[in-house]
Amino acid sequence: MKFSATIVVIGLCTIPAASAWEESCTQFKNIYADGTQLCEKMWDDSFTVVDDESMGYTMWFFDHDTNPNNEVTAKIHGNSSTPDKCHLNYFHKEIPSPEDDNMSECHPWQNNACCNSDTVESGSALNAAYGPGFEWDRCGPMSQACERFFVQEACLYECEPSAGLYRKFKEDQFDDPGYNEWQLFKMPIKKSYCNAWYDACKNDYFCGQGSFFECEAFYWENQKAKEEAAAAAAAAAAATAYEEEGPSSGVVIGLSVAGALAVAGILANVVLISREKSGNPMFAPAETGVST
Repeated sequence: MKFSATIVVIGLCTIPAASAWEESCTQFKNIYADGTQLCEKMWDDSFTVVDDESMGYTMWFFDHDTNPNNEVTAKIHGNSSTPDKCHLNYFHKEIPSPEDDNMSECHPWQNNACCNSDTVESGSALNAAYGPGFEWDRCGPMSQACERFFVQEACLYECEPSAGLYRKFKEDQFDDPGYNEWQLFKMPIKKSYCNAWYDACKNDYFCGQGSFFECEAFYWENQKAKEEAAAAAAAAAAATAYEEEGPSSGVVIGLSVAGALAVAGILANVVLISREKSGNPMFAPAETGVST
């Protein structure tokens, strides 16, 4: 029984295959030694872990009338009030302000937020906000307890007015090759929070590189490799089908028509040449009158 090349190609392109990306996935406990390493490595020095007795921020709280991070900012930076600018620039507002009652996912920041409620409307929206290379469940579904910490970190980054105080590049560093307005650097986070995160996720799976930025780069390299492999498989399948079955009916018909036209052209040329030699051309020039 023979199958057309089209069916063979489609079949090969739809067969799932283990990818380098999937092979890189491993449990959190194989990537990070503890909560400190998790918080400091996952975002490439965006956070630095401090003892609970030191001044450090928390990624989550429950009373939206009292943000404990305001007190931390006041003690570290000497500010008597919360920052009046967000400083970060991605999906962020320019100035922090209250949000409406739709602010359910990141509700602790409802009274004063650098995020818009539609940006943080759900955990899935936060997960997909920065593209497939930055999705935290890239290695499969996470436990609810583990995923909750990723949602909380995303809420802190998007909504916390004090986060912008730790922007990696200041306004006067725009000539730096790595300059951007969205990356954090060394924001102090309490150790107990990071340890709780590690305990919740240690048996879940994450990208083996352990860094969101390295994982994102690896994701696109892997996507390119998979596309190239799929194209090569399709070409090989088409070549194999051609060798086994010969050209398709469309190709045969095309060649037959082309051959017939070529023969007809040769015969027409023979007739034309013969008429010309006999003095009786097929296309005689028009007669023109001569004035006297």
